[in-house]
Amino acid sequence: MSTFNVSLTRPHRADARRNFDALLAAAREIFAEQGADAPLEDIARRANVGIGTLYRHFPTRQDLLEAVYVGEVEELCQAAREIEGEPWEAFAEWLERFTDYVARKLAMREALNKDSDVFRACRDAIVEASAPLFERAQQAGAIRADVSFDDVLRMTSGILASAYESPEQRDRVLRIALDGLKPPAC
Repeated sequence: MSTFNVSLTRPHRADARRNFDALLAAAREIFAEQGADAPLEDIARRANVGIGTLYRHFPTRQDLLEAVYVGEVEELCQAAREIEGEPWEAFAEWLERFTDYVARKLAMREALNKDSDVFRACRDAIVEASAPLFERAQQAGAIRADVSFDDVLRMTSGILASAYESPEQRDRVLRIALDGLKPPAC
């Protein structure tokens, strides 16, 4: 599933695997709704399991936060590997998915240990999986030659960290930035 050395280890038994996956899905939703300090009891309740089951799979809140984060990164990396099409369209589609990922991650941003091996491995995995889309678009002349992939990641993260009146305004600002990636017309 994942090409990086940090991966979710799901239980082997079917019932335990269902509980594990239900907990991750519930945690993703609850953290997005309430933030990283959401009560773990709410997560267990939404997953239809007891709090003991949650702690059996995720002994600490940080374990659960990291598991949700790793799961989202795995999905983002898989999407990057599966996107096809014209170079610019493929890159823009990935950037939309990256934007959704960053927007979801903002609720957990403060709780994640950005110095952890997990965080660094996840960032490296995102770059490894998605940089080829950027490079292909740049080689096709759809992205300016003086822009690096790191520039795009930082620009996008900065745009998404701002507060907006609406999601439409955020999307408009992102489209303006994307237009700035295109080479000037001769």
